[in-house]
Amino acid sequence: MRILLDTHLLLWWLEGSPMLPAQARQMIGDPENTVFVSAVSLWEIWLKRSLGKLRLPVDFTERLAAESFESLPLLASQTRQVSMLPWCHRDSFDRMLVAQAQVEKLVLLTADETLAAYGAAVRVAR
Repeated sequence: MRILLDTHLLLWWLEGSPMLPAQARQMIGDPENTVFVSAVSLWEIWLKRSLGKLRLPVDFTERLAAESFESLPLLASQTRQVSMLPWCHRDSFDRMLVAQAQVEKLVLLTADETLAAYGAAVRVAR
């Protein structure tokens, strides 16, 4: 399976948080799956950190680099898909992740139940 991590799952995975659902932990750790991290998530992380809304461990960059995640850049061809999404969710970062998952034929793995409204491109981990 080709998985795109939602930002909160990425953070929970990297910090070993008990908040990470068991299903997500299994899917991320499964060597048969290819796990992607979007530039959109990194943008969100650094923005929230700069605003004082998110504290990161000092070795965040090293922890991320130590994982075998694939990098997913934000492409102009993916941005148009956002305009075609229904307004089930208002968070711009989440909407862009859904659009990327749809365009790139990935499954967005999230713990956000609201995103399930976007259908097959989203899997809510429990």
